[in-house]
Amino acid sequence: MPTSQDMTTRLDPGLLDALQHQVAVFARRAEQTRLGGVGQVRNSMDRAAYLLLNRLDLEGPMGVKALAAGMGIDSSTVTRQVAPLVDTGLVKRTSHPEDGRAVVLQLSPRGQSRLEEVRSSRRELMAQVTDGWTETERESFCTLLTRFNTALSARQAGLPPVETVETVETGTPPSS
Repeated sequence: MPTSQDMTTRLDPGLLDALQHQVAVFARRAEQTRLGGVGQVRNSMDRAAYLLLNRLDLEGPMGVKALAAGMGIDSSTVTRQVAPLVDTGLVKRTSHPEDGRAVVLQLSPRGQSRLEEVRSSRRELMAQVTDGWTETERESFCTLLTRFNTALSARQAGLPPVETVETVETGTPPSS
């Protein structure tokens, strides 16, 4: 089986340099703007909060451990990130429907409303940034970016990269 070094030497180093540079520029730009959207909602929700709220919206109420596992982070990080969301009323803690002793996290109506404001603002930003792109170009970019993120998640987890239909359809890798 070829090593990663063997694979790297077979690829165009100039293209790999350009790719890593563009990824670095993207990361910096994304962090600078936080891809927060446009208008009054711009930059008003940090990345961690958005990802947590989005996961709760897409997958429904769940415990801290399930949320952490699904996002590929540890439970203490989720607990720390969820605390301000609970304090501001975006997330509520409720009893588990099957085990009243367990606690699940759930998107509150206020959280749902706030998440939709941010999503709408971010959709507008994406529309502006990709103005002039065809629908096919947007779809291709989304597919490739999703594939790239899935491969990074798999690498971080020590797994071989796997592309799934779920990832392409939802834009969310199963493990992040």
